[in-house]
Amino acid sequence: MPGSQERGDAHVHPTQDDPVAGRLSEGLGGPVGSRAGRHPWWTPVRVLLAITAITFALGMLQKAPCYENTWTDGTTRYTHMCYSDLPYLYTGRGLAELAWPYSTDEDVRDRYPQVMEYPVGISYWAWGTAVAAQWLAGATGDAPDLDARSALSVDQLFGDLDVQREIRGYVIVNAAGFALLTLLAVWLLAGVSPGRPWDAVFMAASPALLLTALVNWDLVAVVLVAGALWAHARGRPVLTGLMIGLGTATKLYPLFLLGAVLVLALRRDRRPGPRGTIDPAAVPRRDLAGFGLTTLAAVAAWVVAQVPALLGGTGPWTVFWSFNDDRGADLGSLWLVAQQASGTTIDIGLINDVSLVFFAAWCVGVLVLGLVAPEPPRLAQLGFLLVAGFLLVNKVYSPQYVLWLLPLAALARPRWRDQVVWQGTEVLYFAFVWWYLGGFLAPAGGGDAGFYWLAIVLRVLGEVYLVSLVVRDVLSPRHDPVRGPVAGRLAAPRLRSLLPVRA
Repeated sequence: MPGSQERGDAHVHPTQDDPVAGRLSEGLGGPVGSRAGRHPWWTPVRVLLAITAITFALGMLQKAPCYENTWTDGTTRYTHMCYSDLPYLYTGRGLAELAWPYSTDEDVRDRYPQVMEYPVGISYWAWGTAVAAQWLAGATGDAPDLDARSALSVDQLFGDLDVQREIRGYVIVNAAGFALLTLLAVWLLAGVSPGRPWDAVFMAASPALLLTALVNWDLVAVVLVAGALWAHARGRPVLTGLMIGLGTATKLYPLFLLGAVLVLALRRDRRPGPRGTIDPAAVPRRDLAGFGLTTLAAVAAWVVAQVPALLGGTGPWTVFWSFNDDRGADLGSLWLVAQQASGTTIDIGLINDVSLVFFAAWCVGVLVLGLVAPEPPRLAQLGFLLVAGFLLVNKVYSPQYVLWLLPLAALARPRWRDQVVWQGTEVLYFAFVWWYLGGFLAPAGGGDAGFYWLAIVLRVLGEVYLVSLVVRDVLSPRHDPVRGPVAGRLAAPRLRSLLPVRA
C-alpha cells in the first residue's frame, strides 16, 4: 500500500529524477537535497490526492456555464466546451423515469427505442446514479412523480423544469462519484512502482482529466484499470483478473491488459518470490499458471457482471455490439479525415476489416516486442501500447477517450516533457472537436473543416510520439525513467531488487 511505502521506503524525488522538474525547481530552491526534511502529515500520496481534488474541482468549474442553463443552450456547450452526455442521456435513455436499461417491456421499448449503447458496467452506474439523484431530489424537496412524467413526451421531458432540476442533481451525483473514483485511481497508481508514488501526478494534475472527466462515464473503467495495475504489481493474479473482467464489462479496452499479462507470462524470467524479491538462484520460468488464474478470474467477473442485464432477455444487451459494428467513420478518427477529404463514404465493412487487421498486426508486434526485450517490460508499458494501437485505427475518438490512456501513459512514460507534449495535443483536440461540432471551423465559402482534420492528425502524432518513446524504453531499458541508470537515484537499489530479470 502507498502508505507503507511512505513509512519505510526511500522515494524517488521528481526534482532529482526528472530533468524538467529539476530545472523548474530552481526558482523554488532547487532539487531536493540529501538533508531535506519530510512533512509529518503531507506525505507524497496525500499531496497527490490533494492535487487530484483540485484538478477535479477545476473540471467541475469548467462545466459551470452549461450547468447554469442545464445544457439547454446549444451554443454555450460548444463555445465554452462544457458539453456532457449525461444530461441528454438522462432523458433520452429513460433514466428520468428509472427505466431499467435492459428492459424488454414493450411499453418501455416503444417509448425509449434507443437502448443504452454502452457495456453493462456503465449502464448499471448510469441507472444507479439516476436512482440516487431521484432519492436526493425527494429528500430535499418533492419526490419525482413518475406517473405524471410518463404523460409527457420524451422530447418534452428535457424542457420540464422539475426534470431540469433533477438533471443538475444527476450531474452532481455523478461528479461526486467520479471524484471518489479518481481519487482511488490516483491512490492505486501511486502504489504501483515501489518508491515512485510521484509518477501518479501525471494523472492527478492532468489537464486532460480536468477537461474530460464529466463528458461521459469512462472514469468507471479507468479506476478498474488502475486497480489491475496495482494488483499485478503485487503479484495477485486473481485480483488482477477480477479488475480486468469488471473493466471489460464497463468498457471494452481493459480486455487488452490481459494480452499484456500474457506477454509477460510467456517470457522465461526469474520470478519474484512471495515477498516480491528475486532469488538470483531461481530457475527462469514462464508463468502460464498465473496467466491462467488471471484469465479465469477475468472471465468469471465478466460473466457475472452480464447476468442482471440478461435476466429479461438478450435483445437490449446486444445493442452495444451491434451499435459499434454498424458505426461508420466518426468523430476524431483518421477514417473521418479520409472520408471527408476524399468526398466519399467509406464502406463500414471495409473500415471494420482494415481496423481489425491493423490491430491484430499491432498486437503481434507488441507480443514480439515484449518477448525480445532484454528485461521484462512493465505491464503499464505493454498495456499502453495495446490500447494506443486500438485507438489509432478506431472508428471514433470521443474527447474522453484520452482517459483510457491516462493511467497507463502516466506509468509507462513518467516524464514531464513527454507528458506535456502528448497531453498538449489532446487538449488541442478537445477544443477543436467542440468548435467543429458548433460549426465554428467551417470555411466561410463552405466545405469541410480542414482545421479539424489538422487537430485530429496532431492528436494522432502526439500519441505516436509517446508510443515511440515507450517502444524505445522497452527495447533499451537504460532509457526507461523507471529502470534506467539515472532513474530513481534514491530508490534504484530497491526497484531493481523487485524486477524480474531475464536469464
